[in-house]
Amino acid sequence: MTGKRRIRLFLDSNVLTGGIVSAWGLDKATLSLCAANVCRLVLAEVVRDEVEENLLLHAERLPALDADQLIEDYRRLIRLTSPEVIPYPDVRLVRLSRHLIRHAADVPVLLSAMASKPDWLLTHNAKHFTKAVAQRTSLRIATPAEFFRSLSAIFG
Repeated sequence: MTGKRRIRLFLDSNVLTGGIVSAWGLDKATLSLCAANVCRLVLAEVVRDEVEENLLLHAERLPALDADQLIEDYRRLIRLTSPEVIPYPDVRLVRLSRHLIRHAADVPVLLSAMASKPDWLLTHNAKHFTKAVAQRTSLRIATPAEFFRSLSAIFG
């Protein structure tokens, strides 16, 4: 890698989980960019915990060998990406920041993203991570599809 700074991607749990469990798609493509060290994965502890919980629930519905492979794929992804880990935000700050986003469970995720100052916050949750939230927080919030369209404009 040259001296160029990598694009830092803060992934919401739905993108991270989708990329791990799906056979293909833009979520998986996003993870591939991070695994190849083209982009830098910014991983909030709150997101990591939610993803791990979701993966365990998903694994329970799979045959044992497939479940083991799913968990191993997740571990391998973490090793390959060497994510920049963002700690849980302070509980008091979470309470004080409730006004920033509609859904209370998203406040710690949003605060973690704000603290990490990523280039992009990628999520499928446009219902809660709205344009208004992006303006209030100065975060660039997009779906993986919007992110890839933006990338294609650079190379187009």
